[in-house]
Amino acid sequence: MTKFEIEEKVVAMLKTVFDPEIPVNVYDLGLIYKIDVSDDSEVSIDMTLTAPNCPAADFIMEDVRQKIESIEGVKQATVNLVFEPEWDKDMMSEEAKLELGFL
Repeated sequence: MTKFEIEEKVVAMLKTVFDPEIPVNVYDLGLIYKIDVSDDSEVSIDMTLTAPNCPAADFIMEDVRQKIESIEGVKQATVNLVFEPEWDKDMMSEEAKLELGFL
């Protein structure tokens, strides 16, 4: 499987991860800043949260890691929590903005 194919599967899988308090997936919320697939099929993800003190942070990050590692061809997933740049609602997809009433 190519790096591009793995990345496509990662994006599809990220769209199944939700913040328990928001009915939109983490990808469309704009919480995923970077997806890096190495030559040996290890995936590294830089992501943020809608708020630094999010009570569901550990749950969301573990859900992301487990789901990415369940993808055929992925050897390991590392999830890095970052807060630069700070998240804001402009990072959401049009679909997410519509779902949450921002459009």
